[in-house]
Amino acid sequence: LGVKQMIVAVNKMDIAGFEQRRYEEIKAEVSAYLARVGYKPESIPFVPISGFGGDNMVEASGNMAWYKGPTLLAALDSVKPPRRMVDKPLRLPLQDVYKITGVGTVPVGRVETGVVKPGMEVTFGPVGLTTEVRSVEMHHESV
Repeated sequence: LGVKQMIVAVNKMDIAGFEQRRYEEIKAEVSAYLARVGYKPESIPFVPISGFGGDNMVEASGNMAWYKGPTLLAALDSVKPPRRMVDKPLRLPLQDVYKITGVGTVPVGRVETGVVKPGMEVTFGPVGLTTEVRSVEMHHESV
């Protein structure tokens, strides 16, 4: 699926009595599965949390003093943003095409790779239709 970074939040620790033994059981089982499907579990943070009580979500919890790793928020903050592939050819899968009176045909999609700018000549596949980009908007604002 292209998932390069992952965080495992072990939730409902309040129901498990905040026991380290239960956390370790779950961590071992999930690690074995992740290793089977091709991930390196030693590089994935496992964060024990209680969503109900807010334990280890934003601040370290006294209920799990045995856990010395990051909180869920700190783990999320450590995720590196993906690199935009602007050096590749334009790839813009279409989600929809609108025909708006007075405006014309408006294709809608997300730029996966490359760059799209007003004035560019683009070709839509597989039909081979070539046209000029008149404007580029995101959330009803020109970009």
